[in-house]
Amino acid sequence: MMEPEHPSDGRPVDMYLDLLRVRMDNDDYRLLLQVVAPALRALDEQPPEALDFSLDPDDTQSLPQEIRDEAALVIATAVTGRLDNQLVELDIDETGPVRVVTDAATASDPDRLAEIASYIRRRHQDTEELRGIAEASGLPTDF
Repeated sequence: MMEPEHPSDGRPVDMYLDLLRVRMDNDDYRLLLQVVAPALRALDEQPPEALDFSLDPDDTQSLPQEIRDEAALVIATAVTGRLDNQLVELDIDETGPVRVVTDAATASDPDRLAEIASYIRRRHQDTEELRGIAEASGLPTDF
């Protein structure tokens, strides 16, 4: 059996990683640790409010969806300290499906999920508007 990359001190994220270590194939678990290790180290060094926790699509595109989903849940557990996080997929007309990690209560509340989807739509529209302004101004548009 594999030893975890970092010592367990009873934190929810350590318990979640222990559960995954038992449940997942060893190679998949190693891959998961490689993906989440930078975020977990960053969380150990500074408060979550100061960090951006989205997984880089370029770094994770080739990973199986299960590994990406578990990575998102591990990071959410580290940030929130909660073990009830769930991954939900929202269908956003402008962007297609978007996977979001949220708590169990929000995941089961259609009104809250609609609010989150609305927020994502607004953010997408704002980004597209800024991209148009940048393009018209001759600035880079790859933000």
